[in-house]
Amino acid sequence: MKVLLLKDPRDKESGADPYIKENWEYGFEATLIPVLSFEFISLESLFEKLSHPECYGGLVFTSPRALEAIKICLKDNSKNEAWSKSLKERWNAKPAYVVGKATASLVEEIGLTPQGEKSGNAEKLAEYICSREKPNSSSLLFPCGALKREVLPTVLREKGIPLESLTVYQTTQHSDLQESLSSYFSQQGIPASIVFFSPSGVRFCLQHIQKLSGNFINQIQFAAIGPTTAEALEGAGVPVTCTPEAPTPQDLAAGIQKALHSHNCLKSTACI
Repeated sequence: MKVLLLKDPRDKESGADPYIKENWEYGFEATLIPVLSFEFISLESLFEKLSHPECYGGLVFTSPRALEAIKICLKDNSKNEAWSKSLKERWNAKPAYVVGKATASLVEEIGLTPQGEKSGNAEKLAEYICSREKPNSSSLLFPCGALKREVLPTVLREKGIPLESLTVYQTTQHSDLQESLSSYFSQQGIPASIVFFSPSGVRFCLQHIQKLSGNFINQIQFAAIGPTTAEALEGAGVPVTCTPEAPTPQDLAAGIQKALHSHNCLKSTACI
């Protein structure tokens, strides 16, 4: 069975994309289609703030893109030298809160130790931070995207925990998205399952997918990587049959397998 994953492929030389690999383990033929493009902004302001860890109580990351912004800064030799000589060590004396494993991995790549990676979403991460931070302490630095949700900032504000947000990237539709979707449907047909990885993905993809699927739209099982994306799908009138327990390749593949098995059982008299 075919599974369409609406996300960027892994852009590293570290082997197969884990989402492709895990779906293959369950016998699914998975395809990745990039949905989003990112424009990084305010990088000088970002590094200026990173240059003063004494002004902050720690870092908060809810997106891998925020770490990419830091890595772009560190491509500059002078900035990388300053980071390696003292800044990294000074930030390591403070917490670096992360929302999930993908973000945690990137935090480790810049030499920091992540905390909270089992949270899985902004709501749970906010609870985790509140359990560890004291009200009216030094601000946490929060590099984020222009489309960030307000859940985490709101919860921290209500608990009196200062948070300083800095927008470091903007999200747009990938330039090849519609062409890639049209090519996929014409060459591979209707997939058994389509997985959305962000509300932006729902906004940019859903209408085109509905058009390409036509009368076969009800054959597709729609999955969401997390509750926020599931809300976006359901708000657009699309039933979600799979939201994994955690936003990991393993949990997603297991969730897809379970959803497709249940769907097939409903269609088969052998399962009645």
